Amino acid sequence: MLRSQLNDALKKAVLAKDACSVTTVRLILAALKERDIAARSDGNTDGISDDEIINLLQAMVKQRRESIEMYTKGNRPELAEQEASEIEVIEKFLPAQLSDEEIEDAVRGTVSEIGATCLKDMGRTMAALREKYSGTMDFGKAGGVAKKLLG
Repeated sequence: MLRSQLNDALKKAVLAKDACSVTTVRLILAALKERDIAARSDGNTDGISDDEIINLLQAMVKQRRESIEMYTKGNRPELAEQEASEIEVIEKFLPAQLSDEEIEDAVRGTVSEIGATCLKDMGRTMAALREKYSGTMDFGKAGGVAKKLLG
């Protein structure tokens, strides 16, 4: 489903002559094709799943955020702006992200649900959160909340 959305978005961006969207969607499709080829060696001929595509998109957003930070420190605002534009395009294909309050509520619920009591339960807590909220939660923030609750 995400594959067809990406291909449709590329066609629309080309017709609209939106250079940033065209470039960004092509980057996404190239990374997707690379992952599909890698998956073939594991016997997966259908390509990667939508969940794996979402993980790919989240990794791309994370890379761009890190780049923005570096460009800002290096006094290159035009490059930081370009990366921010790419993030906007990529985020159109991601499911809505949970807010900070929703993340905190989800972590609290998961901690009580699995009976986590101390930092030793951090791994179980994060695994349960990844299982339930894959693609919709910033696990960096969730880890901080879980550490505060379990610590």
